[in-house]
Amino acid sequence: MKIQVNTDRNIEGNEALVQLVEAEVQYGLERFDDRLTRVEVHLGDENAEKDGGGADKRCLLEARPTGMQPVVVTEYAETVEQAVVGATGKMQNLLNSRFGRIDGRDADATIRQNDPT
Repeated sequence: MKIQVNTDRNIEGNEALVQLVEAEVQYGLERFDDRLTRVEVHLGDENAEKDGGGADKRCLLEARPTGMQPVVVTEYAETVEQAVVGATGKMQNLLNSRFGRIDGRDADATIRQNDPT
């Protein structure tokens, strides 16, 4: 899985930030490594010119599963790091759901027990 990090003009995309983002995404999505060709990370500051703070840092993750359409999640937070962690968690949930349906996991599961009587 290749990880590509993109920033808008309001986020300084220095090497330390890129390494931090790549490490978080790699760690969070490592169980899907063989099923994803690429993950694109888009970081932005929605209110860079305005004062007021708040949850204005954005992390958009676009994962490209092999042989499937890309999937996208977005997270807003007070810091870039928090936004990356939140988006990675959302992507984990989305991919678990998507691949779980494809794999038919729990397709035969039931809450009822067969009573052999």
